[in-house]
Amino acid sequence: MTRIPDSVSTDQFSGGSNTAIETRVFFAMVVTVGLAVMASAILAPWRVTGGLLLGGTLALLNYHWLRTSVAAVFNVNIPSERPQAKASRYILRYFVIGVISFAAYKLRLVSLPATIAGLCAFVPALFVEAGRQFYFAIIHREESF
Repeated sequence: MTRIPDSVSTDQFSGGSNTAIETRVFFAMVVTVGLAVMASAILAPWRVTGGLLLGGTLALLNYHWLRTSVAAVFNVNIPSERPQAKASRYILRYFVIGVISFAAYKLRLVSLPATIAGLCAFVPALFVEAGRQFYFAIIHREESF
């Protein structure tokens, strides 16, 4: 019983650096998009491949923008207690992604369902990271934060 309180650490909740997790998720997103584009280049029409490539690229860009804009929102200026001006990027990123996707669809360059599927590249990346965490937690009985 004395080991339980000693093993609890609040470092993971104190805003420490989670760059390893972010890097693994980003890399898994890149691999997911790459595999989807390669498979669709062989099996699907060019508009589907273009849609997956566009959606995957926008998903990677969105992930980067999300990290920076959320960091800006939570980086509150103490004297004024207001988020910095970069917080507007949190909402602006949806507008940019929507305009690019809509323009590519209207120009008949991409398939809209394939673009939406490419935008979902974050989901398989999270499953890969969850599988990695379960592996370390169950097999090795440790956490890998």
